[in-house]
Order: sequence, then C-alpha cells, then structure tokens
Amino acid sequence: MSRTLRIVLIEDDADDVELLQDSLDAQNIKYELIHLKDGSAAAGYCEKTAVLPDIIIMDFNLPKVHGREVVKMIRSKEKFAKVPILILSTSSSKEDISFAYKAGADKYLIKPATIEAIQETIRTILELVKPKVMSS
Repeated sequence: MSRTLRIVLIEDDADDVELLQDSLDAQNIKYELIHLKDGSAAAGYCEKTAVLPDIIIMDFNLPKVHGREVVKMIRSKEKFAKVPILILSTSSSKEDISFAYKAGADKYLIKPATIEAIQETIRTILELVKPKVMSS
C-alpha cells in the first residue's frame, strides 16, 4: 500500500494512541493521524471536515460523549456512510458489542494486550480500508 492512510482516532488514553502509532510505524504503513480525545471533539470534527478519513478507529469508553452516541452520530452523517468504523475497546460486554454493530460499526475488537493482538489489529485496519484504497 503506497497511498497515505487518513486515520481518525478517537481515543482519550495517550498510551493507546502511542501504541497504535508505534504499531503502524513498525509495519511501515504511511498514515496521517487525526487524533480526537473525546466524543464531543468527534462531533465537531464530523460537522466541519471536508476531507473524509479512510477509517475511523475509536474507543467506546470516551469522556464527554460516550462512544455509543459517537457511533450513532457518525452513521447519521450521510458523508460518513462508507467510512469504516473500528471499535477498539476494553469492554468485552456482549451488550456493547451488539450495540456497536447495530449502530453501524464495521468491526469491534477488544484492545490488544499482546504484540500478536496488536498485529492482528493492524491487519484488521488494512482489511477495512483495502477496498477503498484500491479503488482510489
């Protein structure tokens, strides 16, 4: 993949942001990261942005506006209809997972705690963006 991926990351934990960046860098993936620290920042971004991301990666447990509301808000915007949403959360609750898919998330993963799981997360990101990247 030679094109630069435009990634929106909605995450309040700085360690998780760094972990994702390190993982992308380790696999030589070219990316531009737009980091939003809470749900209300995500709402503002969705209203104002003119250039759509290739993927939105987000936590469910966010300050100010919960991830459940953020997913619904993103999917309510027609311009974001085809942007893949990957939920990366510490919650393994069946209720959260079910809600995420019903609200329009493309994939829900439990936050990785091992190198192997992090690599799997990166593979998932690439799978979600591959059809879009290949067609541009």
